[in-house]
Amino acid sequence: MSKPPKIPLVTTIKERCRVCYTCVRECPAKAIRVADGQADVMVERCIGCGNCVQVCGQHAKEVYNSIPEATTLLAGEAQVAAIVAPSFPAAFLDWDHTKLAGLMRALGFDYVCEVAFGADLVAERYRELMQRDDDKRYIATSCPAIVAYIRHYYPELTGALAPIVSPMTAAARVVHHEYGNNVKIVFVGPCIAKKDESAAADMVDVDAALTFEEVQQMARERNIDEDNITAADFDPPHGGLGALFPISRGLIQSAQLQEDLTRDDIISTDGRLGFVEAVKEFDAGHCKPRLLEVLACQGCIMGPGIPNCEPLFRRRRRVSKYVRSRLDATDLVAWKREVERFSELDLSQSFVPDDQRLPDPTDEQLEAILKELGKKCVEDELNCGACGYETCREHAVAIYKGLAENEMCLPFMIEKLRETVESLAQSKEKLAQTQETLMHAEKLASMGQLAAGIAHELNNPLGVILMYAHLILEDYGVEDKEMREDLQMLAQQADRCKGIVAGLLHFARQHKTALILVDVRRFIEDTLKLMTIPPGIKVNIKHEGGPYYAQMDREQITQVLTNLIGNAVHAMPDGGKLTVGFGGDEEQLVLYVTDTGTGIKEEHKKRIFEPFFTTKDIGKGTGMGLAVSYGIIKMHRGNMSVESNTDPEKGPTGTTFTVTLPRKGGKPVGQDKVNTEKLEVGTTQL
Repeated sequence: MSKPPKIPLVTTIKERCRVCYTCVRECPAKAIRVADGQADVMVERCIGCGNCVQVCGQHAKEVYNSIPEATTLLAGEAQVAAIVAPSFPAAFLDWDHTKLAGLMRALGFDYVCEVAFGADLVAERYRELMQRDDDKRYIATSCPAIVAYIRHYYPELTGALAPIVSPMTAAARVVHHEYGNNVKIVFVGPCIAKKDESAAADMVDVDAALTFEEVQQMARERNIDEDNITAADFDPPHGGLGALFPISRGLIQSAQLQEDLTRDDIISTDGRLGFVEAVKEFDAGHCKPRLLEVLACQGCIMGPGIPNCEPLFRRRRRVSKYVRSRLDATDLVAWKREVERFSELDLSQSFVPDDQRLPDPTDEQLEAILKELGKKCVEDELNCGACGYETCREHAVAIYKGLAENEMCLPFMIEKLRETVESLAQSKEKLAQTQETLMHAEKLASMGQLAAGIAHELNNPLGVILMYAHLILEDYGVEDKEMREDLQMLAQQADRCKGIVAGLLHFARQHKTALILVDVRRFIEDTLKLMTIPPGIKVNIKHEGGPYYAQMDREQITQVLTNLIGNAVHAMPDGGKLTVGFGGDEEQLVLYVTDTGTGIKEEHKKRIFEPFFTTKDIGKGTGMGLAVSYGIIKMHRGNMSVESNTDPEKGPTGTTFTVTLPRKGGKPVGQDKVNTEKLEVGTTQL
């Protein structure tokens, strides 16, 4: 049966992946690539340790399914043997070996053999290897995940891999020796990496590899119940101390080697962190054992293919108990004869490097990536591990290699989120201001149309009333004093009405601006000369920097400034201080009028630019001044704002109207408020 050179041991179910980066953190080979918000296992880099499968709380990692391959073998004409790993007591709880052997026969296997005997032979080869009189250092090859890790990421250490097959391959060669080369062999165990080992191009001994979980699934699919299994024994040869291989340091005890802590000839370790550090130190020469025995899991009893959640030492106890019971029932003399019988069996193997390393970034490239992540100094490198990498620099290296994304950095995303929230808040504020401006403009436009119609209809009758009032005054006002006063009042109020109508027409019409270059200093002084300022009011003119000249329609801005100064004077009936200032920069001119009067109430602020709205007494104001002024400023593509305080407890009372105009009549000015609390450059008193 043909075998692919490299099978996808683990794949990601994208619908379930929540991109928590736990798999990235737990992958010792960093074979998880995060792209477009998805964590994918890179087939060529994966070593099959299964850590990602075990830690994924969303069950988003799917193991390669070997059941179809095994089913095809069982349906074929050739005999099929199952070789069972010695870690089975940790998988099939409270089962003895006879029930497991019966299950395998019920599934259709012709032979059921123990990998433990292959482990016995392998242990013998390691003892012989360590008895050689040489200084060569070796790395044990019983764990296929470790072999793949060395070949992929430390290819220079491939020559240090012990030239001995794994217990699985050794057991397969024993089966072929005993039962014929035509027998098909299926490995059954706790390991995902065995699937890749059995599918390797140079593997001729094992045809497929099932996990214990897959065996249980096959039993369920075939309705094989535990209670109706016929007990059976394993086919010979039977295993001995090799059954300890799935426990950490089991190889050492099986080979009757001594891990002398005073000599460091043999070093054993296991687990994701342990084996990575051990291989790193071995490569650097910081530790120099003759034999480095490492397992990717905390012993094979913690392999990802075991379908239960029992803790480490409970599983270990189950395996130890099984080994003791088997040894007690074993004829050790006969077992040793069996081991000696296979002493000439070829259990050698060579390994070829398969370099999967990616080039590292230069220091400059690394610093550039860190800056993109907001890590501008060492203090910014929080090393929180939220991205799945232990340090920020490891994350940056992974980004360079195409294995990670910037968005995996939690502090980076929090800062981006904060900036987004601030930007949205600013946009919301500007939108609110724009909406308010549009509503105000629509209101003014509607009132302008109404005002134009009213003014047009009233203007002629008012003219007639005013004309006849003057005619009657000329004819009869001289003789009758009382009638003269009444006629004068009539003419006066008619004139006032005509002025209101003129204001309505002025408000309703779309005037054009005639921009000229104006000296702002002289403009303010000339405007103040047109005003009647009561004696109790002190006037200051302030220049707060910026050019003296600006383009504006002098007549229209004079009307605006006159209205603002008039309102300021009206707000200070008992006297006070009036400040007319200007400043800005090369782009904008800022004019402001400040008084120390009573201020504008908060509820009136939103209405002050509406036509006919006034807080003055009846007969003292039409409510058109600020409305007309606001329209003029908008025609200049400027902005007008107001700040006021009526509560003495909050500070000095008074009002500041600020007018912002484009200095050259160009693009509209911003909507932001202008800060009028600036350094006073010059003051002129009038």
